[in-house]
Amino acid sequence: MVSEFMLQQTPVNRVLPVWNSWLERWPTPAALAQAKKSEVITAWGRLGYPRRALRLYESAGIITARFDNHVPRTIEELRQLPGVGEYTAAAICAFAFGQPTLVLDINIRRLFVRVIDGMESPTSAPTQSERSLRYELIPENAQDGARWAAATMELGALVCTARNPLCDECPLKNICAWRKAGYPASEIVKKSQAWNGTDRQCRGTVVQALRENSRLSKTQLHALWHEPSQLELALKTLLADGLIETTGKSYKLAD
Repeated sequence: MVSEFMLQQTPVNRVLPVWNSWLERWPTPAALAQAKKSEVITAWGRLGYPRRALRLYESAGIITARFDNHVPRTIEELRQLPGVGEYTAAAICAFAFGQPTLVLDINIRRLFVRVIDGMESPTSAPTQSERSLRYELIPENAQDGARWAAATMELGALVCTARNPLCDECPLKNICAWRKAGYPASEIVKKSQAWNGTDRQCRGTVVQALRENSRLSKTQLHALWHEPSQLELALKTLLADGLIETTGKSYKLAD
């Protein structure tokens, strides 16, 4: 569950050291639930999207109180936890508990849309029709369901890559509809996410500064960012998200 939260929009090489230190410090939901918010936000480090850290922290409290310190084993129960969406719930059930759930990350979706549908790239979000068709591919055996999710994810991530796929090495090359069609290009235009100068960068600058300092005044925080109105918006949204709090005329990470 911790890895799935951390891996949302963040690559494995950045997650792994934080994941290791996190589980050494908080090996159970109950241990995490007893921490302070500020400790959790600080331990999250530079993974980005620190609201994920708070959702994981809130989930740990619920798991401790309602599920006897055990991560729920059903999608329905997992979906009741903060920050757990359809994909995260399915991934936890598959990889932690070996259940034949429908795990559809971008690598799996790209693999299937090429092999089965003959297109280069999937749509921005899976449709209900896509979910129904992909669910039919899952082996009935529960253990095979978990292996299926891992195998298709690895095949998409390492072989059927977004750019320069290793088609000659692919075990599905002889049945791949995209290959048979001559590798037609997708009409979907993917926009890269900007970072420099964005509200996200401004928020991240504030949070990182408060990780490194017990508290900072608004004047000190304004000195960190070139656009006053953007800094004010960052402070407002960080307060609303519960990531920071005010102490008199100063700001600090939320306790």
